[in-house]
Amino acid sequence: MSKIIVLMGAPGAGKGTQARLLQERLGLPQISTGDMFRALAEASTPLAEEVRAVQSTGKLISDDLVIRVVHERTNREDCKSGYILDGFPRTTVQATMLERLAVEQGHKVSAIFVDAPFEVLEKRTTGRRICPVCGEIYNVYFKPPKFDNACDQHPETQLIQRTDDTAEKIKVRLETYKQQTEPLLEYYKASKRLFKVDGMRDPQKIYEDIEAILTGDD
Repeated sequence: MSKIIVLMGAPGAGKGTQARLLQERLGLPQISTGDMFRALAEASTPLAEEVRAVQSTGKLISDDLVIRVVHERTNREDCKSGYILDGFPRTTVQATMLERLAVEQGHKVSAIFVDAPFEVLEKRTTGRRICPVCGEIYNVYFKPPKFDNACDQHPETQLIQRTDDTAEKIKVRLETYKQQTEPLLEYYKASKRLFKVDGMRDPQKIYEDIEAILTGDD
């Protein structure tokens, strides 16, 4: 059966890297709610206009509207064999809605949790530096550049730190994540569809673990 892969993990756990690897190697599209809403900002469909109307008021987008956006995107041809969800579901209510969508589309849901200690995640995120030219990512703790705060490939270019990678903002993001995600982990654990992988390992090893889980869960 084709799969909906729900990737879960705190900021800095590496789920974005795994999503890209799964997309490249399994040929499944990565569906990010952030990307979908950014695309809707430029679209001229009735659904896009409805989303923009809510956003203009400053209100949170309702679960019902979020699932409609996910439904519209995942009903396209590239999702027929399954897809990877990044950033959805965020609540057990959304997870229940996803169950109905999975049945409608003929997919099976598997939740993969990339686990890593919070103290490591703080260093991964606060130490992250990015080259504005090529997008290469470094880390002052784990993967420092050869030159002081300069890209290895573009030594004339100073690396930058994302505005949301400061220690204060990371602590808030991790706490918010913990409050939102723990009920979701329990939700998938109760139905024996939660699979945990060690996020402290090399990205290739983590990917191999995930691929083995997905193959064995057929």
